[in-house]
Amino acid sequence: MKAVQCGSLSLKIATRRWLLLVLLSSVLVGCAGNSGKTPVVDRSHGAKQRQANPVTSGQYIVQRGDTLYSIAFRFGWDWKALAARNGIPAPYTIVPGQRIHFSNAPRATVVAKAPVRTAAKRPVATAPPKPVLVPKQEQRVTVSKQTSTPVSAGGQGKWLWPATGTLVGLYSSNTSLNKGIDIAGKLGQPVIATASGSVVYAGSGLRGYGELVIIKHNDTFISAYGHNRRLLVNEGQQVKAGQQIAEMGSTGTDQVKVHFEIRRQGKPVDPLQYLPKQ
Repeated sequence: MKAVQCGSLSLKIATRRWLLLVLLSSVLVGCAGNSGKTPVVDRSHGAKQRQANPVTSGQYIVQRGDTLYSIAFRFGWDWKALAARNGIPAPYTIVPGQRIHFSNAPRATVVAKAPVRTAAKRPVATAPPKPVLVPKQEQRVTVSKQTSTPVSAGGQGKWLWPATGTLVGLYSSNTSLNKGIDIAGKLGQPVIATASGSVVYAGSGLRGYGELVIIKHNDTFISAYGHNRRLLVNEGQQVKAGQQIAEMGSTGTDQVKVHFEIRRQGKPVDPLQYLPKQ
């Protein structure tokens, strides 16, 4: 009788051990399977949304190839405001290594005061010096009032389409995913200036735009043309409306197209509100 009970007890213990080993093995297999599938959080969209608004803190160190206009374009500033913020006078020349500040706080003006000297006391009384009358000087400041009359294309008339092709991307005001429009076309086809102006940037230093041209039309408007295959203009060059400035390409993107933006006082606007209807 005791032998039967001992055998039954041994069988139960062995069964429990086997079940425990099976359970432990399944847990280990499950953990191993999950380790190869770690969830990935895509933060790129959030990063782009943060870049939608102008940068208002920190600073940027000028790199070779940068211009004041390209820095203002990259960080969402009006070039005039950025120049004023950093005390950069016309013709707005910057050099590599120079620091560009983005803080909106006004720059404090420090006025050096001459030290005030007090006469040392002497044991012998002396006659007080005669007062010297200094004529009060008035500083006249001439303020030139500029009128900001809305214009369609830098005062040159209507805007022109930068290229012919299929509209494949629309302007988005909610995010920075698309601050302009995208026009798909053929590799090497002409990209033209939509209005007369001055080329203030021509290069590939702005990430995500490929070979880029920025044209300043006046103190209010600039236009930008990205993803070109080849640039046909240089910085400082004057261009006229309809003049070819580049060849369409796919630099910085996965499709042959031109990315076109219009910025009014540094802020992106919908180009379709300015371009003639087709």
